[in-house]
Amino acid sequence: MADRLVCRDCHRVQGAEIESQCEACGGTSLTEDWAGYVVIAHPEESDIAAEMEVTKPGQYALKVR
Repeated sequence: MADRLVCRDCHRVQGAEIESQCEACGGTSLTEDWAGYVVIAHPEESDIAAEMEVTKPGQYALKVR
């Protein structure tokens, strides 16, 4: 079992204890297959957040398979 799961919809990284749905967007497609990691603290000021279409602070995967 994985430490962390990633939502295929919003790329949010979350703990594996919640396996049924994404705690950020409510999506139900979670995966262990991801690469790269970025922490976005101020999405309104971040070029990376704008490119990823992230509007909430948090931990996000860069590539989700």
